[in-house]
Amino acid sequence: MEFTASGRLEIRISGSDLGKRVSVRRLDDPGDGTGGFTDTVGVLTSWDEGVLTVTRRTGESVRIAESSLVAGKVVPPAPARRRGPAAGWEELTRVAARAWPPVESAALGAWTLRGAGGFTRRANSALALGDPGLPLDGALDAVRSWYAARGLPAYVQLATGAEDSQEARCLALERRGWMREVTAGVWTGALARVADADAPDADLVHLGRAVDDGWLARYQRSREPGPEVRRVLAGGPSVWFAAVPGDGASGGAPAAIGRCVVDGRWAGFMAVEVAPEQRRRGLATAVMAALARRALDEGASAAWLQVEADNQAAQALYGRLGFAVHHHYHHFSDRSFRPSEAGR
Repeated sequence: MEFTASGRLEIRISGSDLGKRVSVRRLDDPGDGTGGFTDTVGVLTSWDEGVLTVTRRTGESVRIAESSLVAGKVVPPAPARRRGPAAGWEELTRVAARAWPPVESAALGAWTLRGAGGFTRRANSALALGDPGLPLDGALDAVRSWYAARGLPAYVQLATGAEDSQEARCLALERRGWMREVTAGVWTGALARVADADAPDADLVHLGRAVDDGWLARYQRSREPGPEVRRVLAGGPSVWFAAVPGDGASGGAPAAIGRCVVDGRWAGFMAVEVAPEQRRRGLATAVMAALARRALDEGASAAWLQVEADNQAAQALYGRLGFAVHHHYHHFSDRSFRPSEAGR
């Protein structure tokens, strides 16, 4: 914390520090006059109507009354050695977008409007990086119109929790009635550690370049695998599909599957799924280890993946493999159009 010349704590942050990493101390008030102090470190996500929100590295958002602040200051980003491979959130956002490409897209200034017949929000949302070339209200109207013409709900994807990310833009959308529907963490780690994981069944994993019907039968998001599903899954710079053969009791579906996209130094892991009756055998680790070894052969050195905030089992697995949260992304929906169902 910062001290003045007289030795007293001082508040050195304001609403102009949105998106910066801060450390704040607040006074607790249990109501009996014996309140202590609580310190919070994270990214300043919002400061509105006397309440500020600080998002911790875990993704937890802490709301703090301005009146309870005792001290606060902007602090340097966490050292790169703690975060895994050094990267900015915008670089990772673009890498992730290339790994999950839409069927069609259009430019709105620097934004990208993405469509894939409704298959997953990631492929059916406006990637709002940079300047859309219009005032925000006009840009949002253009987003609504583009998706309405395709019979799709309008979504905007934004990132928070990293240095200079999009906290202010998130707040601007919320003030305009857009609703934050999905929050997912973007995790990074060293690829070699994944490849070296203790996975005795890694030799059972079959790798291929094409997605087949068996793989799709295990993939939970493809209940009706139309052409959009196959095109999104097959898209990306260098795509690999993994499968562990089933035992015949599951109608030919693999016991476990996974997908990896190699893009320069990055290897992204997606769609890692295991049949319920085959869980706790280490098959997810085996799939990831086999894919990581292939990605190392192609020259990648860093790994990333995305996991929803409430998927604790997946988070535990990825933590054991050396991944840590880098930042978060969110999909905001226009409340005037409610989708019946859409994937992450």
